[in-house]
Amino acid sequence: MPRHIQEMSTKFQSIFRRSTPTPSASDLSQSSQGTFGTALEGTLFPKVDPLVDGEDCERDCESCTIRYPAKWSIDEEEELYGHVKGWSTHLLVATGKTDWTRDVEDEKGSVMEAVVKCGVKPSNGRLMLSASNMPIPHEEHDHPKRDRPTRVLLLPSFTIVDNVTPSSVPDLIRSFIDRAPTNTTPLLVPATPLEPVNGGTSTDLSSSNLTDHSLPWEDPLSSVDDSTPVISASTFHPFSSRPCPHRAIILLCSQKTRDARCGQSAPLLRREFERHLRHLGLYRDLHDERPGGVGIFFISHVGGHKFAANVMVYRREAVNRNGDNGGETWNGEASQGIWLARVRPEDCEGIIKFTVLKGKVVKPQRQLRGGFDRARGVVSW
Repeated sequence: MPRHIQEMSTKFQSIFRRSTPTPSASDLSQSSQGTFGTALEGTLFPKVDPLVDGEDCERDCESCTIRYPAKWSIDEEEELYGHVKGWSTHLLVATGKTDWTRDVEDEKGSVMEAVVKCGVKPSNGRLMLSASNMPIPHEEHDHPKRDRPTRVLLLPSFTIVDNVTPSSVPDLIRSFIDRAPTNTTPLLVPATPLEPVNGGTSTDLSSSNLTDHSLPWEDPLSSVDDSTPVISASTFHPFSSRPCPHRAIILLCSQKTRDARCGQSAPLLRREFERHLRHLGLYRDLHDERPGGVGIFFISHVGGHKFAANVMVYRREAVNRNGDNGGETWNGEASQGIWLARVRPEDCEGIIKFTVLKGKVVKPQRQLRGGFDRARGVVSW
């Protein structure tokens, strides 16, 4: 198709989308995701409703005193929704840093470099790769810098994998990423509870009040059973894995080598998110793994820095708010991934109260870039 015709088609589609009345949540355009569909604008996640969520649900936080720099300027005009490239899994690599080389795969001797350059690609779709400020395990500092072990967090499975080195990345991809649920793996409630199988290396999900209500996938470290010749799991790879204890993860782009605004906004937003989470007893710092809290991590460039600040929320859904222990029970995996942009400090209260805790969006037209809802089988791409 000639370039000028493609451009006219794109402009027409954009105009049509803006002028079309918001459809119902069942109005889906079938995509290539199998049973998943592409949600039209306004239907991916519910918007807050003053009748349900209170009269102040659409208001900015009045107690917020944090402000962006006086000359803060971003793109406020371009349409956001539906323009992010779809992804299947998301890998966060612990580096203990908040800024990185412009392209994180150029960090010499890093796991990020190995993921991109090892020659093994995930078989279950596009992998989003992020360096993060998750701390490197203290004992790993004693290793030589070359091939030093670290840990990674795999989403949407909410799985932490320890003892990952650059040279072991091909095994990580084959053993964990390829076998993990993706953003388009439907969430199903099994007929009987799934017993976590861990071969002694993973934490029992029940100990953190988390329940696996997704399609079953088996921790690769459990593949050695009583009928298998006695071979240490480390013969296959050095990893150990466990569920991430948080009920939700907030990711903030902090990479100032890509855009100074990301480096400026991330620390300010973290302070404001932390303030509201502390009030609810949900704040968890980088070393706090008490179950049921909310983790906040800085990550490398995710695209769209002209829309800073970019905020990604991966959240588990509560499936039993009156559990036997009087608390809440959570899916073992993320049910939603919500990608927001143009986030300001005064937006943080609403994002915590309604997006993180309820899966709703306060300002979808201005801030929603995209995401997925596995329970409903919809994505933005």
